[in-house]
Amino acid sequence: MREVAVPNRQGMHARPVMAFVDLAQKFSADIAVSNISRELVEVVDGKSAMQMMLLEATQGSVLRIRATGGDAVLAADALVALVRNAFGMDQAGASRPADPGASQSG
Repeated sequence: MREVAVPNRQGMHARPVMAFVDLAQKFSADIAVSNISRELVEVVDGKSAMQMMLLEATQGSVLRIRATGGDAVLAADALVALVRNAFGMDQAGASRPADPGASQSG
């Protein structure tokens, strides 16, 4: 189980949710997510965009990510890194340009 704060100003709107779900679906582990910053803590399926939207995670919300299964550690590590990296967006929520050097082989 891991906990991580949502860093981007717009919180988990559609793009961050889809980035999270897309990554979660790459793993065989079951992913359960809750927003422990809310009064009523609801646990949702981290592989479901509709359920992830129910978290209503705003900037500063703390997500608890629980992964279970064969690749659970890898899944949890990757998802925490994604959130810490603001879902691949800048802090305001705009998509970051791809690193031009990342796709070059050499």
